[in-house]
Amino acid sequence: MLTTDCYPITVAPGLHPLFLDFCANVANARKYYAHSSEAWAERPHSAAHSEDLLQALAEQNPSSAIDGTGAARSIAALRTGAGVVVTGQQVGLFGGPLFTPFKAATAVARARSATSAGRPHVAIFWLASEDHDFAEINHVVFPARRDLRKLVYTDSPSVPCPVGGVVLGDGISALLDQAWELLGSSDAMDALAAAYRPGRTFAEAFRDFYGKAFASQGLLIFDANQRSLHRIGAPVLRAALERADELHSALITRGAELVAAGYHAQVAVGAQSSLLFLVDEKTGARIALKRIAPTLAEPHGLWQAGRHTFSTADLLGVLDAAPERISPSALLRPVFQDHLLSTSLTIGGPAEIAYFAQSQVLFDKILGRMTPAEPRFSGTLIEPAIGEAIQKHGLDLRRLFGETPDSLAQLLGARAIPVEGKQKLAAAGNALDGELQQLERFMAEMDEGLGRSATTAASKMRYQMNRLRRLASNFQLQKEASLKRHAEAICRSIYPGGALQERVHGAAYYFARYGFELVEEICVKAENPCPGHTALWL
Repeated sequence: MLTTDCYPITVAPGLHPLFLDFCANVANARKYYAHSSEAWAERPHSAAHSEDLLQALAEQNPSSAIDGTGAARSIAALRTGAGVVVTGQQVGLFGGPLFTPFKAATAVARARSATSAGRPHVAIFWLASEDHDFAEINHVVFPARRDLRKLVYTDSPSVPCPVGGVVLGDGISALLDQAWELLGSSDAMDALAAAYRPGRTFAEAFRDFYGKAFASQGLLIFDANQRSLHRIGAPVLRAALERADELHSALITRGAELVAAGYHAQVAVGAQSSLLFLVDEKTGARIALKRIAPTLAEPHGLWQAGRHTFSTADLLGVLDAAPERISPSALLRPVFQDHLLSTSLTIGGPAEIAYFAQSQVLFDKILGRMTPAEPRFSGTLIEPAIGEAIQKHGLDLRRLFGETPDSLAQLLGARAIPVEGKQKLAAAGNALDGELQQLERFMAEMDEGLGRSATTAASKMRYQMNRLRRLASNFQLQKEASLKRHAEAICRSIYPGGALQERVHGAAYYFARYGFELVEEICVKAENPCPGHTALWL
């Protein structure tokens, strides 16, 4: 069992104030969300299309056909009325960043807790395969011996199309060779090689890899980007077409409310924004549908996709004939998702939780209810060698977050100054500061201008005192070359490039080094959560 340390979520830098207030259960923020308590698991919604959904889930999770597998148990539970805990993510190269399995593990943990309490639930991972920003998913970063290696799949599609359908070409083979070199032989590397093959799509490869990683946990992987599933979700897409102006107005109002409450809208809603994209019939490009306001000549308004103009009736005709060509935006996707899955609970990352405050108005107006949401597990994995360095230098995450390799090296150098030197520097600094404070007060009492001059002169003296400290620290850095190497290695592992590890490092790196058993360890930690950010000592 992994050793862990729990920190408040505020230790993680750069989080949205709305998300922080949500985590702190501040009423000013919580009013934008469904009430989240254990009650979410009591009455799972029953969908009229459940049989069609079960068929799609079974087809997309082939191991469910094998008795005794985790997927088979999950499908069986759904057939007998189990509810759904859902999370999801874009289909990143080689499994994407570490927070992806953190999301999945949290969904598994919440489903287990509800099931243990007598309210059976199953975890489903929603593939965000309809997104079209290929640059967000075409790369992965793996730690190497002395740096971070970024692997990039460069065969990008010619038009911004749904990324899940992008077919892997021969270029993936060279990337796999690099991954083998970096990660070595392991079950995880075998799973990557089996999933990411020429001829496979990004969605298929991502699904297969995480299906293998979470096989024991019974996680079901789900891709809604197909005609039959869009047809089931058509009522949500139809509402976004027929009630476009009403929903747009509600979002504008909600954005103003968030600003007035001291927050900001996570997703910008412009004058012509809509909640939909149109997939071009010929090129496959996913093009934002822009709303053209009603006029006397066009009392029902028009829609624009690129250079083409459509009436609402035109787009409703597309929805009826080829519903997969109408694609939901980020704000509408959770509504579309929860209509399909009849979700009991949604697990989201910080950005998703923040924009759910906007989506609430869509939930209320389209579904008549909002699904409760909870934040995903947030953590930093500390490898043994890095852990030894952190402990040797008396550091923790509070101090490490926000440091650069240079600033951390300075800190380590200062801490390495011999005790006698530290005492002398501290004594000189304290004495200087005490004398300067008295002198500044005395001169300010004599004359206001003289006091300002004294403050300016004193700041220069304090600067020189700090310069002496830095000189002593730099001397130790030169004397002990390992300190700089330690600082670089710690930052590269814990706070790479000034970002949380979970947002940078590829998850497959940790599965390759520590086995898919790590999945269960994270699920267990997520089931008994630290209400903030967790350090996991490997």
